[in-house]
Amino acid sequence: MFRRTFWFTAGAAAGVWATTKVNRKLKQLTPESLAAQAADKAIETGHKLKDFALDVRESMARREAELGEALGLAAPVDQDLPVRPHFVVEASGPVGPDRSLEATKYRKLPYTSYNRNEDH
Repeated sequence: MFRRTFWFTAGAAAGVWATTKVNRKLKQLTPESLAAQAADKAIETGHKLKDFALDVRESMARREAELGEALGLAAPVDQDLPVRPHFVVEASGPVGPDRSLEATKYRKLPYTSYNRNEDH
């Protein structure tokens, strides 16, 4: 009698356990749940990329400071040295109200039909 009761209880417990496992898995595979999981992964990946970018920026600034010290760029400027003149580079090309660079850059091209079914 106890043996039958034990196995009946064990079978019922296994059935409840299996049913709950299957229901949990089915809930995980619904479209809403999959979308939420994808959103969570995307947010997690975004945080990892942000941390990586911050690490790269910090390392870049540190390396730039090291190079500046090695090349003597961080030293104060000597007032006795002559200052180099800076030159302004102007664009060459057509200039005028209707011949500006922007107008030539965005001029309208003639229409060409690439439709093979169109009668010519």
